Amino acid sequence: MRVLLIGSGGREHAIALGLAADPSVDFLAAAPGNPGIARVAELHEVTATDPAAVAALAVEVAADLAIVGPEAPLVAGVADAVRAKGIACFGPSAAAARLEGSKAFAKDVMAAAGVPTALSYACTDEAAVRRALDDLGTPYVVKNDGLAAGKGVVVTDDRATAEKHAADCGKVVIEQYLPGPEVSLFVVTDGTTARPLMPAQDFKRLADGDAGPNTGGMGAYAPLDWAPDDLVPQVMREVVEPTLAEMRKRETPFAGLLYVGLALTPDGPKVIEFNARFGDPETQVVLALLDTPLGGLLKAAATGTLAAHPPLRWQEGAAVTVVVASKDYPGTPRTGDVIEGAERPGIIHAGTARRADGALISAGGRVLSVTATGADLAEAREAAYALVDGVRLDGAHYRTDIALGAVEDRIKL
Repeated sequence: MRVLLIGSGGREHAIALGLAADPSVDFLAAAPGNPGIARVAELHEVTATDPAAVAALAVEVAADLAIVGPEAPLVAGVADAVRAKGIACFGPSAAAARLEGSKAFAKDVMAAAGVPTALSYACTDEAAVRRALDDLGTPYVVKNDGLAAGKGVVVTDDRATAEKHAADCGKVVIEQYLPGPEVSLFVVTDGTTARPLMPAQDFKRLADGDAGPNTGGMGAYAPLDWAPDDLVPQVMREVVEPTLAEMRKRETPFAGLLYVGLALTPDGPKVIEFNARFGDPETQVVLALLDTPLGGLLKAAATGTLAAHPPLRWQEGAAVTVVVASKDYPGTPRTGDVIEGAERPGIIHAGTARRADGALISAGGRVLSVTATGADLAEAREAAYALVDGVRLDGAHYRTDIALGAVEDRIKL
């Protein structure tokens, strides 16, 4: 099987590693890729959000399957353009990707499907924002309605901060705060059949103890031994199946990867958000534990044959990933710094590039996702931080408490 992977981040490097390990994948191309992906795939230049260019590249490399990693290309209609060329594509249509592209649309779908989620208001002017903040109270949760690279959400007790974020975004969704531990569940679907992957937990805040601003994610771990045994069946029954049915009812079936962000509240699991693709950095830990060949699984979803795919298999043990970020992230990150120690197994490239002299340099805010597995979570965590200790990047920072609460049995429902 010849596969084309679209994207250039840590999520795509993790996917590329999974595809490279699949015996059915005999050719792997990536566009635009990064230096880590280049070790397992043939790189091509492309503007990932240009549907015509991506579709032409899929034809050029004679792809049997295209996989669209990031959200912006999906919302732009890249998957539609690839399928129009007769090539199977893992990723939802532009119409279905609105589940991530518009928070207000996602809330409308959830309401129609009876999915448990937070009370919310879609606001487009200052007066509506003030009314919503008054009604819902603190902590204030203000979400950019559109795509914001994982940084469009502000959760704060400060009214001025909430109002400023709303003003900066334009159209926002303001919603009731959902208490409880957060969980990420990936679901592979062909629009009708759905297969859940292993739940994971990520860390959105910049600093230890969940301090600082929201980011695209500073680390993750799996499995979640503290989660209820019936969590996944319950979420499939109460969230995923009704949502997929509602999307079919709207004649915009969702096929690809449905990311369900959940809060395990005292009233049960409730949806924080939907995404239309693999989440980053949870992908790094979930795929590190997946034993089922990845290419065949995604091809089944892309071709409507997921019901015939064998049950998923998982490795024993646990996985932890720690994000190493560049100086000043999540503001305007400093780039161009030389990276040393990043060519070892388990180090997944995100914001990296090659300088003309061959040196590996930082090229984004989240630079590396340092990922390790172990017999249990404590062992995986120790191995991940041992890998981090071998990375050299001037000005780099990372959280030191990824998975620590779970290891110390401090996560309570």
